[in-house]
Amino acid sequence: MRHQVQASEFGASLRDWRGRRRLSQLDLALEADISARHISFLETGRSQPSRAMVLRLCERLELPLQARNQLLVAAGLAPQYDARPADRTDMRPAHAAIDWMLERHHPYPALTLDRHWRLVSLNGAARTLFAMVGLGEGDSMLDALCDNGPVAQSIENLDQLRRYLAARLNTEIAHFGPDPVLQRGRDRMLALLSGSASAPDPQPAPSPVIPAIYSAGGMRLSLFSTISHFGTAEDVVLSELRIELLFPADEETRQALMALA
Repeated sequence: MRHQVQASEFGASLRDWRGRRRLSQLDLALEADISARHISFLETGRSQPSRAMVLRLCERLELPLQARNQLLVAAGLAPQYDARPADRTDMRPAHAAIDWMLERHHPYPALTLDRHWRLVSLNGAARTLFAMVGLGEGDSMLDALCDNGPVAQSIENLDQLRRYLAARLNTEIAHFGPDPVLQRGRDRMLALLSGSASAPDPQPAPSPVIPAIYSAGGMRLSLFSTISHFGTAEDVVLSELRIELLFPADEETRQALMALA
């Protein structure tokens, strides 16, 4: 069922996303196997898209699921993707897979984060380490890294890490589109870097990864991370969930984590 909305709302949203993906009308038309004229008519409101057309354009623009819902609504159509509660029966296999990954990563820390970098779940090792700096499930890693509190004070290479994370936030903003939480976090990190006397231009790294070096609880830990996503998620919340596995970057860290097990 089509809702009554202004025809220009969909066109403006489509034009905005096309610009974010750095595609011309012709580029998008070729990707979607339609004419550039039709893209022009959709953007100006002279043509109204079908559900199949909106979903095809979303696929070619590689939009996240929430943005696809928003584009459907802008076209006067019902959303396509749900945001299901974690305890729903059909969500249990996905959350069981997350639990399996986190628990089997022990004694190394593992966690899940939502789109806005809030801690959703932690394995035992992560819970122990994060408790040393006052963090737990439901807390924002983004706020913790932007504030000069216990987390920031525990990181020896804070400026280097913030520089990397600001770049990562730029990538996430490009993927998700305008997001006040992510944009505010990026801007706060950049402001902290610009005001830091110890933030020189980055030099070539001596190792293939940039570890975060923590000093907390009488330990010095050097950790790098890998990040996983659900590749075929059809649920909004699940598609935005990030699984982060931390690994020791040196032998001393490995031994310290084994001793905590």
